[in-house]
Amino acid sequence: MKDLIQKINAEFETFKTESQSLVEKGVKAAGPRARKATLELEKQLKEFRKVSVEQSKK
Repeated sequence: MKDLIQKINAEFETFKTESQSLVEKGVKAAGPRARKATLELEKQLKEFRKVSVEQSKK
Protein backbone atom coordinates (compact mmCIF):
# COMPACT_ATOMS: atom_id res chain seq x y z
CA MET A 1 0.00 0.00 0.00
CA LYS A 2 2.84 2.42 0.86
CA ASP A 3 4.50 1.70 -2.47
CA LEU A 4 1.26 2.42 -4.31
CA ILE A 5 0.83 5.73 -2.48
CA GLN A 6 4.40 6.71 -3.37
CA LYS A 7 3.71 5.94 -7.04
CA ILE A 8 0.52 8.02 -6.95
CA ASN A 9 2.37 10.97 -5.38
CA ALA A 10 5.19 10.72 -7.93
CA GLU A 11 2.76 10.60 -10.85
CA PHE A 12 0.85 13.57 -9.46
CA GLU A 13 4.10 15.53 -9.25
CA THR A 14 4.77 14.69 -12.89
CA PHE A 15 1.30 15.90 -13.83
CA LYS A 16 1.76 19.06 -11.78
CA THR A 17 5.11 19.87 -13.40
CA GLU A 18 3.96 19.15 -16.95
CA SER A 19 0.67 21.00 -16.63
CA GLN A 20 2.47 24.05 -15.23
CA SER A 21 4.90 23.95 -18.15
CA LEU A 22 1.98 23.84 -20.54
CA VAL A 23 -0.05 26.62 -18.93
CA GLU A 24 2.62 28.98 -17.64
CA LYS A 25 5.40 28.54 -20.18
CA GLY A 26 3.41 27.47 -23.23
CA VAL A 27 5.45 24.31 -23.77
CA LYS A 28 3.17 22.40 -26.15
CA ALA A 29 5.07 19.13 -25.71
CA ALA A 30 4.12 19.15 -22.03
CA GLY A 31 0.44 18.65 -22.91
CA PRO A 32 0.74 15.01 -24.01
CA ARG A 33 2.99 14.26 -21.04
CA ALA A 34 0.43 15.75 -18.64
CA ARG A 35 -2.37 13.76 -20.27
CA LYS A 36 -0.32 10.57 -20.04
CA ALA A 37 0.20 11.24 -16.33
CA THR A 38 -3.56 11.59 -15.83
CA LEU A 39 -4.16 8.21 -17.44
CA GLU A 40 -1.57 6.59 -15.20
CA LEU A 41 -3.03 8.35 -12.15
CA GLU A 42 -6.45 7.01 -13.04
CA LYS A 43 -5.13 3.44 -13.09
CA GLN A 44 -3.24 3.88 -9.83
CA LEU A 45 -6.19 5.51 -8.06
CA LYS A 46 -8.46 2.64 -9.12
CA GLU A 47 -5.89 0.21 -7.73
CA PHE A 48 -5.74 2.21 -4.49
CA ARG A 49 -9.51 2.03 -4.18
CA LYS A 50 -9.45 -1.73 -4.76
CA VAL A 51 -6.69 -2.30 -2.19
CA SER A 52 -8.22 -0.01 0.42
CA VAL A 53 -11.62 -1.73 0.12
CA GLU A 54 -9.93 -5.12 0.55
CA GLN A 55 -8.06 -3.93 3.64
CA SER A 56 -11.20 -2.48 5.21
CA LYS A 57 -12.89 -5.89 4.90
CA LYS A 58 -10.21 -7.53 7.04
